[in-house]
Amino acid sequence: MSAAAASTVVELNTLLDRKRLWRGPAPKPDTPSAAPTGHVELDAALPSGGWPESAISELMLAADGIGEIQLLLPTLVRLTQQGRAVVWVAPPYRPYAPALARAGVDLAQLHVIDADDQAPWALEQCLRSQACAAVLGWLPRADDRCLRRLQVAAETGHALGFLFRPEAAAQNPSPAALRLALQPGLLRVLKCRGGVAPERAFALNTADLNTAALPTAQLAG
Repeated sequence: MSAAAASTVVELNTLLDRKRLWRGPAPKPDTPSAAPTGHVELDAALPSGGWPESAISELMLAADGIGEIQLLLPTLVRLTQQGRAVVWVAPPYRPYAPALARAGVDLAQLHVIDADDQAPWALEQCLRSQACAAVLGWLPRADDRCLRRLQVAAETGHALGFLFRPEAAAQNPSPAALRLALQPGLLRVLKCRGGVAPERAFALNTADLNTAALPTAQLAG
């Protein structure tokens, strides 16, 4: 490679890293995603046509109980009815099992881990195990090193990873393949690997998912 060509490569990479050069989105896949979200508009907006596989997706919440579990419910139903394990790590509330069962979740495949301060470690082990189809974790605080370990663990274990984080965490960079911001009734894509995040927000209509009667969670006791 000539010196001029090498210089051009370096300059292009620098422009891409600094986000001063726009890169067109990857072409839409010809086959349906193996991990559809169950939300038609959201699937159409995501480059893979669904949740990124073997990867972490972050859900940034303006508050608890604004539809985050309802958003994931079609995925929970699909995976558990296929006989695949789903794990919740360190949920702030106790999952309301009767409502989940009425919605179609196979409770025999649903596991809850009360991890407290060991939540990052528990998440990493579950994601890496290859025994879990999906792992949901609540992380009020997580640095870049922690998130990168979780992303690698999801890739290794071929698992869907969902991290619930506070809205303020969206201000910090993340290796997650997908980042969503949830506000009451609204869903916005902040980052999607392999494409450009749509500018418009999506109406988060949980009634479309037949989960209007499903509380996000219920306090223990």
